[in-house]
Amino acid sequence: MQESLVSKKVYSKEEIKELNARYRNLSVNERVLQLYEDFDEKEVMLTSSFAATSALLLSVFSKCNPNQKIYFIDTGYHFPETLEYKKKLTELYGLNVASVSAGREDHEYTTTNQTWKTDPELCCSINKVKPLELIKSRFSVWVSGLMSWQSDHRATLDIFEERGGILKFYPLLDVTEEERDQYIKEHQLPFHPLIAFGYHSIGCKHCTVPGEDRSGRWNNSPKTECGLHL
Repeated sequence: MQESLVSKKVYSKEEIKELNARYRNLSVNERVLQLYEDFDEKEVMLTSSFAATSALLLSVFSKCNPNQKIYFIDTGYHFPETLEYKKKLTELYGLNVASVSAGREDHEYTTTNQTWKTDPELCCSINKVKPLELIKSRFSVWVSGLMSWQSDHRATLDIFEERGGILKFYPLLDVTEEERDQYIKEHQLPFHPLIAFGYHSIGCKHCTVPGEDRSGRWNNSPKTECGLHL
């Protein structure tokens, strides 16, 4: 059944500046609640990789709006532990999760050619960026759990930003690593099982090794982002 759609909105620089000013001093929970005062649920695209500490943002949304659909980009190369973690969080919080993925022929091309070895940018583009592009045009705002301490690029972001024709919303942006860990501990949120083995940023199994922050991603490559958030 086709989802009923709302009109996609485009925001000016002044409107984005005003949103940042209003949201900056709010708590994470207050930001998410305010989101649904300012936007219709059907305008909101929430994505989760179900990696590392995704439980933080997902637990907040499950309390503020349990009906919110969550999009999981299934690259076909996730660790089994990630898929198990996704199942666990979905059941724990009663999440409304939908998967998006590349077309069969495109995905088979990356498998046959092992593009993660020769051209990781292309592999990410085929299996992550393009599948999401197909649905992104339906929405006005895209919610992501990025935090500024995770990389140099993420340190340059603001709570609301226009990126690639959509308004990006990062409610966790100014949450420190210590605050994140404390929240998870206080609320007894489940960590991704691979964290216990030294993985602190978890993507596809071909391109992820143990390491601090995002240092374990795209090993032996200067990449720090898959391209979704650039």
